Amino acid sequence: MYQEKELTLRPIKEEDLYRLWTLAFKEEAPEWKKWDAPYYAHKAIGYEEFLSKKERYLEKDDYWAIVVEEELIGTVGYYWEHEPSHWLEMGIVIYDPNYWSGGYGTRVIKLWIDHLFTKMPLVRVGYTTWSGNERMIKVGEKLGMTMEGRMRKCRYYNGVYYDSIRMGILREEWESQENGTKIK
Repeated sequence: MYQEKELTLRPIKEEDLYRLWTLAFKEEAPEWKKWDAPYYAHKAIGYEEFLSKKERYLEKDDYWAIVVEEELIGTVGYYWEHEPSHWLEMGIVIYDPNYWSGGYGTRVIKLWIDHLFTKMPLVRVGYTTWSGNERMIKVGEKLGMTMEGRMRKCRYYNGVYYDSIRMGILREEWESQENGTKIK
């Protein structure tokens, strides 16, 4: 668990499940999905179906809750592109629009990068977004990440083609900056 003022990152607990379902899976077309890879279909599911898959969420190392003042507002996680070479990608979703554009995404990604570099033998941490999500691109830029790839016009959404954007930072770049909180 990591805490910075009112912001906490921690594994998801049983008591978080209803809130997580309400934010992420209850609605057919939630507002957050317009920014989080909207070119992939989203399907609402009932609470009972969600609970039948709860082991995907509870107490995982790779998928944590973003909590502000004791209320879950989103999730942050990672997945392996290629585990033998330690190629890991991360992702974040702040489901609650009341917490958008307030610096929470930057703070969460900063803590998560520190966590990943501290707990794993990684050389690089990165994420993929799309050119329609300018806020995520700005988060990466603020944290000193490099735009490592731009696949042009490969994301189609609402009749428009967007670019896929891959951002990343190397351990030595992260550690040489003032950004890292250097979690021990």
